[in-house]
Amino acid sequence: MTAAHSQHTDHVHTHGEGCGHVAVPHGDHVDYVHDGHLHRVHDGHFDECEPSGHTEATAHDHVHGEGCGHVAVPHGDHVDYIHDGHRHAPHDGHYDEH
Repeated sequence: MTAAHSQHTDHVHTHGEGCGHVAVPHGDHVDYVHDGHLHRVHDGHFDECEPSGHTEATAHDHVHGEGCGHVAVPHGDHVDYIHDGHRHAPHDGHYDEH
């Protein structure tokens, strides 16, 4: 996440262990799936944690989908899958790293 960030305002729910939202390890922090997007704790508030750029998951021979064994995370207009501590998002016949 860059220095400029998108703060999620009017957020009265506190994310954390047992909050009822899917926790997604993401680099040096944990994101929480909330209403089809991801929140992360940052300096006493919550930020939207969305990827920037396009990084293709290389050498990925596994096909994600129902019953694939990975946690499915609804994300906007698609579903990401938690794979090896990060999210894979389907994109033009491959998966992007998130």
